[in-house]
Amino acid sequence: MIGTALSRWTMSYFTAALVFLVGAQALMVVGYGFPAAPVEAPETLLLVHMVTIGWLSLLMCGALFQFVPVLIARPLRWGWLALPALICLLAGLAFLLAGFLQLAGAFETAVPLLAFAGALLPAGFLLVAGVLGGTLWGDRLPLPARFVAVGLSCALVTATLGALFTLMLSGMLPGLAEIDFRTQALPVHIAMGLAGWLSFTAIGVSYRLLPMFMLSPDRERRSSRAVWWSGVAALLLTVSASPIAALLARVELPEADSPAMVSAVLFGVSSLGLYGLDLAFFYRHRKRRTVELNSRAAQGAFLALALSAVLLLALLATGTLEQHVGALLYLVAFGWLTGLGLSQLYKIVPFLTWLECYGPIMGKKPTPRVQDLVIERRGSIWFGLYFLGVAAGTETLLVDRPDLFRIAAAMALLATLAIVVELVLARRLTNVPEDKRLPEGASRSSLFLPRPH
Repeated sequence: MIGTALSRWTMSYFTAALVFLVGAQALMVVGYGFPAAPVEAPETLLLVHMVTIGWLSLLMCGALFQFVPVLIARPLRWGWLALPALICLLAGLAFLLAGFLQLAGAFETAVPLLAFAGALLPAGFLLVAGVLGGTLWGDRLPLPARFVAVGLSCALVTATLGALFTLMLSGMLPGLAEIDFRTQALPVHIAMGLAGWLSFTAIGVSYRLLPMFMLSPDRERRSSRAVWWSGVAALLLTVSASPIAALLARVELPEADSPAMVSAVLFGVSSLGLYGLDLAFFYRHRKRRTVELNSRAAQGAFLALALSAVLLLALLATGTLEQHVGALLYLVAFGWLTGLGLSQLYKIVPFLTWLECYGPIMGKKPTPRVQDLVIERRGSIWFGLYFLGVAAGTETLLVDRPDLFRIAAAMALLATLAIVVELVLARRLTNVPEDKRLPEGASRSSLFLPRPH
């Protein structure tokens, strides 16, 4: 990635994302939303969207603006739209969260808050998809980029369904008032968001990041192509077998154990199993003898992904999925997606900081290493505490102990805050010895805003 142009607004996306992550975790610690409130309560919806849009989606968008050009060796097209997209996403999310607070009875207003959110959020995701899709458009894409292309399609489906939800709650689609969207559209909204947009895209990006950071072979393997095909099949079957698809086709709603839904689960689990084999290949055939902390911490996220698949199968087999869906989604969102996101930020932020500060003098003067910007021995404590907190939190949800969940959530919050501090210290070059910190020609980067042209 050396020599690749830096995306100007990536750090701004990362900063906003981390603010929402810390905010959401703090709300869980004080008992706001699930599990203290029902899954369908406005308080829980506020919490969920702080995590899925505010944290995970902003993180993914910022990362893709930087790494899609790396995936296809092509500069970002229409990169100036990254700022308008960020503004739309932040404004839309602010209206969405305010709308949920209104539904919860926190205040009254005649302003159609959810309707504004239903316009701004899809606009923001459409701008993101336009920039990234326009960059990807062209010749045959390498495998990681094909994952991203599918993920972007799922993001647009998720945003469209979300806009329908907000407009219906605002009373602006009276023609659909008789439709129970909670049972008919919510499953596909969740599946396309968590499994399609966030997980499928994360898997694709990992096929490039892990080999790059561990110096592993990155050639396209047969198993990797099978991961893509089986994952796409699972997503297509989920959409085609969903109640909303059946409703639009005016046919009988499918059962949860219909052949299409069973096939979707089997394809999805098969995709994850093959992905696990590829991960083992990357770690086993790395040329970098010492595995850096970001790659070691990522193993915790991969373990959480595997446990999520096992838990899903167990809940389906015992008929308790609806009862314990909160525990499953928590493990997916915080064990797999957040764990992977934080672990890779621990490498990406120092890497981008190094490029900003020392890239102009690379090869001209001695510079610190990227590893010198962080202290891994200290960071490993925080990642260990984080995954311990997530594991404990999942267990407390499974045994229905919301009081103990708050303690586990506090552990995860403490670890997250410590990791954020580590990222700030790396950004400010605090861990670099003073005599090597700023050689002539180097300059300190701003914390989260781009440098003026």
